[in-house]
Amino acid sequence: MTNSATAPTGTVDRTLRILETLASQPEGLPLAALADELSVPRSACHRLLSDLVRCGYVRQLREMGDYTLTTRLPALGLSFLGAAGIVDIAQPIIDRLAEISGELVRLALVDGDRLTFVAKAQGARAGLRYDPDMGIDVRLSCSAGGHAWLMTLGEERATELVARQGFGAPREYGPKAPTTFKALMKVLEDDRKRGFSMMAEMYAPGMSAMAAPVLRRGGEAAGVITIAGPLQRLTPARMQELGRPLVQAAAELASAAHGSPLLRRREARET
Repeated sequence: MTNSATAPTGTVDRTLRILETLASQPEGLPLAALADELSVPRSACHRLLSDLVRCGYVRQLREMGDYTLTTRLPALGLSFLGAAGIVDIAQPIIDRLAEISGELVRLALVDGDRLTFVAKAQGARAGLRYDPDMGIDVRLSCSAGGHAWLMTLGEERATELVARQGFGAPREYGPKAPTTFKALMKVLEDDRKRGFSMMAEMYAPGMSAMAAPVLRRGGEAAGVITIAGPLQRLTPARMQELGRPLVQAAAELASAAHGSPLLRRREARET
């Protein structure tokens, strides 16, 4: 029997990995670098890129030049989110919380075993502005959003999700991030008692964040809403002050879940 870890990578898998890699490289990548990054033969990578160019999802910046995504794939995602009602429902709530907090507010949705940011509002008008990439999968072990989701799960399920994703390399988290399951479970226990996650310098040096789960009926998380900013502004005391409006925003999103197929999906299957 072939070991799944060493089985040949299929065409669909390779194609999706190309798209995901290019999504994090807006200035583009040359064929050689992309093939090496994905451990794919250059000839195979070139064939897949040619198909993506033909279909309009990738373009070559110049002859023999770098490859980059077109706007077709982002437009597809935005169209999906718009049709699902996420923007109409969430944006006013996110905008209001950003104004109250004066920091970056984001909504991430649970999709299977992943947590992905889909909407945001920037409340900082001056000084430092924290605004990481959107559309990325959230690092569960060291992010406020990840902790807000994990705190709604049992220890076995939470451990399974983090083990699958991993804690990451030291450069991928802050100096105070939990790096063992024992330390992580202690943080989640404190989060549950508080009703929302709260952290300083776990995701990145000098940054702090907090998050609350958006709960479907029965207590399952449909997503999380987060507030993030520089530690010098978003201090532990300030996060405690923002706890109530954060939890209220999460509850408001939960009560409006019937307006979005993405937010009510699991609930509909259970009724």
